Amino acid sequence: MIRSIVLAFACTAMFASNVSVATAQAPTESTESEARELRLAKYLSGATFTGHFTVDGKEDRALKPESYTINSCEKLPEADMYSMKVAIKYGDTDGEFPMQLKILWSDRTPVITMDSVWIPGLGTFSSRVLIHDGRYAGTWQHDAKGGHLFGKITPAKE
Repeated sequence: MIRSIVLAFACTAMFASNVSVATAQAPTESTESEARELRLAKYLSGATFTGHFTVDGKEDRALKPESYTINSCEKLPEADMYSMKVAIKYGDTDGEFPMQLKILWSDRTPVITMDSVWIPGLGTFSSRVLIHDGRYAGTWQHDAKGGHLFGKITPAKE
């Protein structure tokens, strides 16, 4: 009987200590996540993505150049959402477009996620673009056309 009481007390003490550790860690994880999101927004503000894209079924053709400059990026209060003003040069289009985009994280890697986002003058796009070590790569879809995109990220000058 005493052994059962001691065992029950020990289990309760272990549970209580785990709860206090988990409670103590939660704000730290949240703070780290917020700091990471702010670092990303700062990194993206003024950054230029310069590279190429392919079109499925036309891989044997010359790569097409692309350039995007994120003039500003700000973390929104909603989870994973960012407000950006993006300068896009694509074909005959050259303009700045305000966008609210989701950026998800795969471990420490941010992934810009677009699901059927309408861009005035260009159409509706979906994409997944990961950012890693000064480079970007991903997939894009525009109606029935799609392909890959990749290139280099040049951060804004401080």
